[in-house]
Amino acid sequence: MLAWEHPYRNSKDDKVPFQRKLVGEEAFVRIAPSVCGVADWPTAHNLFKALSGAQKGISFRVWSTYVNELLKVYERRKSYLLEEIPDIGDERILCLGSGSKRPVLKWENNMAWPGKLTLTDKALYFEEIGLRGKRDAIRMDLTCHGCRVEKAKVGPFGSNLFDSAVSITSGSKSKSWILEFVDFGGEMRRDVWHAFIKEVISVHQFVQDFGPKEKDQALHNVYGAKKGKTRATDYAINGIARLQALQIIKKLLDEPTKLVQFSYLQNAPYGEIVLQTLAVNLWGGQLTTRLTDSNKPGQGMMSPGEVSEVYSNHVYDIDGSVYLRRWMKHPSWNSSVSIAFWKNASVKQAIVLSKSHVVDDRNLVEKAMITCRDKYQVVESTQATIDAAMIEGIPSNIDLFKELLLPLTMAAKSFEKLRRWEEPYLTASFLAFSYTLIFRNLLCYVFPTSLMVLASCMLVVKGLKEQGRLGRYFGKVTICDQPPSNTIEKIIAVKEAMSDVEKFMQTLNVSLLKIRTILLAGQPKITTEVAVVLFFGSATLLIIPFKYILAFFTFDLFTRELEFRKETVRRFNRLLKERWDTVPATPVSVLPFMSKNAAADHAMDDEKKERNNLLSSEKSRKKQ
Repeated sequence: MLAWEHPYRNSKDDKVPFQRKLVGEEAFVRIAPSVCGVADWPTAHNLFKALSGAQKGISFRVWSTYVNELLKVYERRKSYLLEEIPDIGDERILCLGSGSKRPVLKWENNMAWPGKLTLTDKALYFEEIGLRGKRDAIRMDLTCHGCRVEKAKVGPFGSNLFDSAVSITSGSKSKSWILEFVDFGGEMRRDVWHAFIKEVISVHQFVQDFGPKEKDQALHNVYGAKKGKTRATDYAINGIARLQALQIIKKLLDEPTKLVQFSYLQNAPYGEIVLQTLAVNLWGGQLTTRLTDSNKPGQGMMSPGEVSEVYSNHVYDIDGSVYLRRWMKHPSWNSSVSIAFWKNASVKQAIVLSKSHVVDDRNLVEKAMITCRDKYQVVESTQATIDAAMIEGIPSNIDLFKELLLPLTMAAKSFEKLRRWEEPYLTASFLAFSYTLIFRNLLCYVFPTSLMVLASCMLVVKGLKEQGRLGRYFGKVTICDQPPSNTIEKIIAVKEAMSDVEKFMQTLNVSLLKIRTILLAGQPKITTEVAVVLFFGSATLLIIPFKYILAFFTFDLFTRELEFRKETVRRFNRLLKERWDTVPATPVSVLPFMSKNAAADHAMDDEKKERNNLLSSEKSRKKQ
């Protein structure tokens, strides 16, 4: 890696010892995935961040420690075969969870039972340890469709006291497991096991989405395609081993799923394209026959023209390996991003040693991963700005909200000044401009012109900012911090805020109930009056042109505060308020609380009563 990073440096002139030299990210991401099992292309940059930590690169000491622990993980897996482990058939054991200092608890019916957890490449096994010793192991399949694992909180009596558990579900009909990973020496054990289990689920989901079916006859037409599923599983197993090694040397990221490729790519931007390149790398191969239609087996020989048409829509790797069209089941293959990537996926002026090794260029997985990494960095930087804007405390958020609404507040105040004729000449000019737009039929141009002005202002600000003429702090939002307060004051402030919210909700609900009364004829007289007003308004809109109506409302809006209309407007508003106060609210009935079981029993009792009534009525009819 050092030689790749500095190919022309003379080692004799370099005074820095070899052990103190640091490998940069570019060299690590380029070289490390070429070593089998040490790293992979999709997560190499995250592995570099984990190993380097606060340093600018990876030292030889850190690298050798990581490799040694990785070898120990593989040796430890061999020893699992000699221990007492439940019958797992041909499954491969990946890791065990047990021990006095690091127990695993299975929660069920608010009870926690310790046990021994075994993770294989296909399932989870849990051996419960009771008062009478160990019991038979129970199994949860991780290969079926719909499996999922989520972080969970557990605690006695249904409380969410301990944030150290995961919830695992195998399909929609199976019962969930809730496993708590207790770790008296750290806090990352639950997160690491969550990454382990999620990676096993993700690799099988990847095989189902991007791989061919096991009984597909086309597997015999592509060299090495039969081993694609095994290779994908090996990728996941190696990723879990690397994560175990990082856990031992305490070089983990805040989110361990970033260090295992299939889990990471599920939610990463551009991740589906990287999964496509992995599928081509795993199942792609040279054609073993050129005259058999893989889509229509058993139909004999075809002409060369028909063969070229059959294979025209397939995807090819850089070494000529083919990935058949019939295997492209996932919807991402039809996306515009996927089509654009595969159109430009060819390698030019490079030496192709294999599908994973290219001189003077990059393989397809690496190309897709570079784009994925860049997009993910943009997402992370954007999320960082969002996290920085998340201010704690109700008063601080209110101040921030006021600061953000300051331009709209200033615009509303300026309009209010115009409406009150505080500056008569300015108000008269505004009215003249408004009536010109109305009577010249120019209203249809107002919105497009506003968008053009807004876009022009944005571009002007952009240009001035690039020139550095607006200062470094232009656009930043600044608010004053709240004065320090004790716990009692905070509780009182929260109580007052909740009281204000409650009053607002009560007022809103009363208004909605009054509107409901008017619409549903709760008071026939008021409903009739409102209906007559609506009929009159609709007739006015149908008969009189809209520009005259808009001109009238503009005149009304700007003359309400003038002396010759102020008293009339006040009496009209008082009349409306009196009429609104006379509208009763729709009565609301509150039913007593009933649990789900009680509600079901009550519904069954009602059904039985209805049936009995029907039977009694039928009997009475027959007697008559």
